[in-house]
Amino acid sequence: MARTLLAASEVSVRFGGLTAVDSVELEVRERELIGVIGPNGAGKTTFFHTLSGVLAPTSGRLVVGGDDITGRAAHIFAAHGVARTFQTPRVFRDMTAEDNVRFGLEFAGRRRSHAHDAFDDARSLLGFVGLSDYAPVPAGGLTPARQRLLEVAMALGARPQLLLLDEVAAGLTETEVELIAGLIRRVRDELGLAVIWIEHHVGALMKCVERVVVLHQGRKIADGLPRDVARDAAVMDAYLGTQSA
Repeated sequence: MARTLLAASEVSVRFGGLTAVDSVELEVRERELIGVIGPNGAGKTTFFHTLSGVLAPTSGRLVVGGDDITGRAAHIFAAHGVARTFQTPRVFRDMTAEDNVRFGLEFAGRRRSHAHDAFDDARSLLGFVGLSDYAPVPAGGLTPARQRLLEVAMALGARPQLLLLDEVAAGLTETEVELIAGLIRRVRDELGLAVIWIEHHVGALMKCVERVVVLHQGRKIADGLPRDVARDAAVMDAYLGTQSA
Protein backbone atom coordinates (compact mmCIF):
# COMPACT_ATOMS: atom_id res chain seq x y z
CA MET A 1 0.00 0.00 0.00
CA ALA A 2 1.22 3.51 -0.83
CA ARG A 3 2.66 5.51 2.01
CA THR A 4 0.62 8.35 3.54
CA LEU A 5 2.31 11.67 2.84
CA LEU A 6 -0.17 13.96 4.61
CA ALA A 7 -3.08 13.45 6.99
CA ALA A 8 -5.38 16.28 7.99
CA SER A 9 -7.62 15.38 10.93
CA GLU A 10 -10.65 17.48 11.93
CA VAL A 11 -9.00 20.65 10.61
CA SER A 12 -10.98 23.82 11.31
CA VAL A 13 -10.17 27.48 10.71
CA ARG A 14 -12.20 30.22 12.33
CA PHE A 15 -11.90 33.98 11.87
CA GLY A 16 -13.81 35.48 14.76
CA GLY A 17 -17.37 34.21 14.36
CA LEU A 18 -16.79 32.93 10.82
CA THR A 19 -15.90 29.27 10.30
CA ALA A 20 -14.00 29.10 7.00
CA VAL A 21 -12.97 25.43 7.30
CA ASP A 22 -15.10 23.08 9.39
CA SER A 23 -13.62 19.79 10.64
CA VAL A 24 -12.17 18.68 7.29
CA GLU A 25 -10.45 15.31 7.01
CA LEU A 26 -8.04 14.44 4.20
CA GLU A 27 -5.47 11.72 3.71
CA VAL A 28 -3.03 11.96 0.80
CA ARG A 29 -0.95 8.99 -0.30
CA GLU A 30 2.08 8.77 -2.57
CA ARG A 31 1.44 9.54 -6.25
CA GLU A 32 -2.21 10.48 -5.70
CA LEU A 33 -3.70 13.04 -8.07
CA ILE A 34 -6.49 14.82 -6.21
CA GLY A 35 -8.72 17.69 -7.28
CA VAL A 36 -10.47 20.04 -4.86
CA ILE A 37 -13.55 21.89 -6.03
CA GLY A 38 -16.30 23.98 -4.50
CA PRO A 39 -18.11 27.29 -4.99
CA ASN A 40 -16.60 30.64 -4.05
CA GLY A 41 -16.23 30.90 -0.30
CA ALA A 42 -16.15 27.13 0.18
CA GLY A 43 -12.88 27.33 2.12
CA LYS A 44 -10.62 25.75 -0.51
CA THR A 45 -7.72 28.20 -0.40
CA THR A 46 -7.95 28.60 3.37
CA PHE A 47 -7.66 24.84 3.70
CA PHE A 48 -4.67 24.90 1.34
CA HIS A 49 -3.06 27.52 3.56
CA THR A 50 -3.22 25.10 6.49
CA LEU A 51 -1.79 22.22 4.42
CA SER A 52 1.27 24.31 3.52
CA GLY A 53 1.88 26.03 6.86
CA VAL A 54 0.83 29.48 5.63
CA LEU A 55 -1.99 29.48 8.18
CA ALA A 56 -2.25 27.56 11.45
CA PRO A 57 -5.57 25.77 11.92
CA THR A 58 -7.74 26.84 14.83
CA SER A 59 -8.16 23.18 15.71
CA GLY A 60 -7.28 19.78 14.32
CA ARG A 61 -4.01 18.06 13.42
CA LEU A 62 -1.71 17.99 10.41
CA VAL A 63 0.69 15.06 10.12
CA VAL A 64 3.21 15.22 7.27
CA GLY A 65 5.68 12.43 6.63
CA GLY A 66 4.67 10.87 9.94
CA ASP A 67 5.42 14.02 11.96
CA ASP A 68 2.77 16.17 13.63
CA ILE A 69 3.68 19.67 12.45
CA THR A 70 0.36 21.36 13.22
CA GLY A 71 0.84 25.11 13.54
CA ARG A 72 4.46 25.06 12.40
CA ALA A 73 5.82 27.60 9.91
CA ALA A 74 5.68 27.15 6.14
CA HIS A 75 9.39 26.33 5.88
CA ILE A 76 8.83 23.32 8.16
CA PHE A 77 6.14 22.03 5.80
CA ALA A 78 8.54 22.62 2.88
CA ALA A 79 11.26 20.68 4.71
CA HIS A 80 8.78 17.81 5.02
CA GLY A 81 8.25 17.76 1.26
CA VAL A 82 5.27 20.07 0.69
CA ALA A 83 5.47 22.75 -2.03
CA ARG A 84 2.74 24.96 -3.45
CA THR A 85 1.72 27.63 -5.91
CA PHE A 86 -0.64 30.54 -5.28
CA GLN A 87 -3.69 31.98 -7.07
CA THR A 88 -1.55 34.96 -8.12
CA PRO A 89 1.88 33.67 -9.19
CA ARG A 90 4.61 34.66 -6.75
CA VAL A 91 7.68 35.17 -8.90
CA PHE A 92 10.64 37.54 -8.68
CA ARG A 93 9.65 39.83 -11.53
CA ASP A 94 13.06 41.47 -12.04
CA MET A 95 14.95 38.16 -12.07
CA THR A 96 15.20 35.96 -15.14
CA ALA A 97 13.11 32.81 -15.34
CA GLU A 98 16.26 30.74 -14.87
CA ASP A 99 17.31 32.68 -11.77
CA ASN A 100 13.82 32.30 -10.30
CA VAL A 101 14.09 28.52 -10.55
CA ARG A 102 17.69 28.52 -9.38
CA PHE A 103 16.56 30.34 -6.24
CA GLY A 104 14.19 27.48 -5.47
CA LEU A 105 16.90 24.91 -6.07
CA GLU A 106 19.56 26.64 -3.99
CA PHE A 107 17.42 27.74 -1.06
CA ALA A 108 14.05 26.04 -0.74
CA GLY A 109 15.38 22.75 -2.08
CA ARG A 110 18.86 22.67 -0.65
CA ARG A 111 18.01 20.29 2.21
CA ARG A 112 16.12 17.80 0.08
CA SER A 113 17.04 15.29 -2.58
CA HIS A 114 15.06 13.62 -5.32
CA ALA A 115 16.06 10.86 -7.69
CA HIS A 116 14.59 12.31 -10.88
CA ASP A 117 16.91 14.11 -13.32
CA ALA A 118 14.36 16.91 -13.83
CA PHE A 119 15.35 18.26 -10.43
CA ASP A 120 19.05 18.55 -11.23
CA ASP A 121 19.23 22.16 -12.41
CA ALA A 122 17.18 25.20 -13.36
CA ARG A 123 17.41 24.55 -17.11
CA SER A 124 16.09 21.01 -16.66
CA LEU A 125 13.11 22.26 -14.67
CA LEU A 126 12.38 25.00 -17.20
CA GLY A 127 12.49 22.38 -19.94
CA PHE A 128 10.11 20.15 -18.00
CA VAL A 129 7.45 22.89 -17.84
CA GLY A 130 8.07 24.05 -21.42
CA LEU A 131 9.92 27.29 -20.71
CA SER A 132 13.41 26.49 -22.04
CA ASP A 133 13.26 29.36 -24.54
CA TYR A 134 12.41 31.84 -21.79
CA ALA A 135 15.31 31.15 -19.43
CA PRO A 136 16.92 34.61 -19.94
CA VAL A 137 13.62 36.53 -19.88
CA PRO A 138 12.72 38.52 -16.72
CA ALA A 139 9.76 36.87 -15.01
CA GLY A 140 7.81 40.13 -15.16
CA GLY A 141 8.00 40.00 -18.95
CA LEU A 142 6.32 36.60 -19.20
CA THR A 143 2.63 36.17 -19.98
CA PRO A 144 0.37 35.20 -17.05
CA ALA A 145 0.23 31.63 -18.37
CA ARG A 146 4.03 31.38 -18.49
CA GLN A 147 4.33 32.95 -15.05
CA ARG A 148 2.13 30.12 -13.75
CA LEU A 149 4.38 27.57 -15.43
CA LEU A 150 7.41 29.30 -13.93
CA GLU A 151 5.91 29.14 -10.46
CA VAL A 152 5.33 25.40 -10.93
CA ALA A 153 9.00 25.01 -11.89
CA MET A 154 10.01 27.00 -8.80
CA ALA A 155 7.86 24.78 -6.60
CA LEU A 156 9.40 21.67 -8.15
CA GLY A 157 12.81 23.16 -7.39
CA ALA A 158 12.01 22.70 -3.70
CA ARG A 159 12.16 18.93 -4.44
CA PRO A 160 8.74 18.14 -2.92
CA GLN A 161 6.89 14.88 -2.54
CA LEU A 162 3.52 16.67 -2.49
CA LEU A 163 2.68 19.59 -4.79
CA LEU A 164 -0.28 21.87 -4.00
CA LEU A 165 -1.62 23.84 -6.97
CA ASP A 166 -4.02 26.71 -6.30
CA GLU A 167 -6.06 27.58 -9.41
CA VAL A 168 -3.19 27.34 -11.89
CA ALA A 169 -5.69 27.43 -14.77
CA ALA A 170 -7.40 30.66 -13.68
CA GLY A 171 -7.67 33.21 -16.48
CA LEU A 172 -6.11 30.95 -19.11
CA THR A 173 -7.44 30.09 -22.56
CA GLU A 174 -8.88 26.64 -23.25
CA THR A 175 -5.66 25.63 -24.99
CA GLU A 176 -3.55 26.87 -22.08
CA VAL A 177 -5.79 25.02 -19.61
CA GLU A 178 -5.24 21.78 -21.52
CA LEU A 179 -1.47 22.35 -21.44
CA ILE A 180 -1.56 22.96 -17.68
CA ALA A 181 -3.66 19.83 -17.13
CA GLY A 182 -1.19 17.81 -19.19
CA LEU A 183 1.71 19.17 -17.14
CA ILE A 184 -0.06 18.22 -13.90
CA ARG A 185 -0.43 14.64 -15.12
CA ARG A 186 3.26 14.55 -16.05
CA VAL A 187 4.25 15.81 -12.59
CA ARG A 188 2.58 12.74 -11.14
CA ASP A 189 3.36 10.22 -13.89
CA GLU A 190 6.97 11.19 -14.67
CA LEU A 191 8.17 12.68 -11.41
CA GLY A 192 6.18 10.45 -9.10
CA LEU A 193 4.76 13.26 -6.95
CA ALA A 194 1.40 13.47 -5.25
CA VAL A 195 -0.61 16.48 -6.42
CA ILE A 196 -3.60 18.33 -4.97
CA TRP A 197 -5.15 20.76 -7.44
CA ILE A 198 -7.74 23.41 -6.51
CA GLU A 199 -9.58 24.68 -9.57
CA HIS A 200 -12.73 26.53 -10.64
CA HIS A 201 -12.34 25.07 -14.14
CA VAL A 202 -14.26 21.94 -13.15
CA GLY A 203 -14.32 20.30 -16.57
CA ALA A 204 -10.54 20.25 -16.98
CA LEU A 205 -10.00 19.11 -13.42
CA MET A 206 -12.51 16.26 -13.59
CA LYS A 207 -10.83 14.90 -16.73
CA CYS A 208 -7.35 15.08 -15.20
CA VAL A 209 -7.57 13.91 -11.60
CA GLU A 210 -8.35 10.49 -10.18
CA ARG A 211 -10.00 11.60 -6.95
CA VAL A 212 -12.16 14.63 -6.22
CA VAL A 213 -12.78 16.34 -2.89
CA VAL A 214 -15.68 18.79 -2.70
CA LEU A 215 -15.89 21.56 -0.10
CA HIS A 216 -19.04 23.56 0.57
CA GLN A 217 -19.38 26.20 3.26
CA GLY A 218 -16.17 24.96 4.83
CA ARG A 219 -17.20 21.31 5.09
CA LYS A 220 -16.19 18.33 2.99
CA ILE A 221 -19.34 17.01 1.34
CA ALA A 222 -17.81 14.47 -1.06
CA ASP A 223 -14.56 12.57 -1.64
CA GLY A 224 -14.29 9.95 -4.37
CA LEU A 225 -13.85 9.08 -8.03
CA PRO A 226 -14.76 11.91 -10.46
CA ARG A 227 -17.63 9.94 -12.01
CA ASP A 228 -19.11 9.21 -8.59
CA VAL A 229 -18.71 12.76 -7.32
CA ALA A 230 -20.30 14.15 -10.49
CA ARG A 231 -23.43 12.08 -9.76
CA ASP A 232 -23.59 13.00 -6.07
CA ALA A 233 -26.83 14.86 -5.38
CA ALA A 234 -25.29 17.05 -2.67
CA VAL A 235 -22.47 18.07 -5.00
CA MET A 236 -24.85 18.85 -7.84
CA ASP A 237 -26.91 21.02 -5.52
CA ALA A 238 -23.93 22.78 -3.96
CA TYR A 239 -21.71 23.30 -6.97
CA LEU A 240 -21.95 21.40 -10.23
CA GLY A 241 -25.62 22.15 -10.71
CA THR A 242 -24.99 25.88 -10.44
CA GLN A 243 -22.27 25.61 -13.09
CA SER A 244 -24.61 24.09 -15.67
CA ALA A 245 -27.63 26.22 -14.80
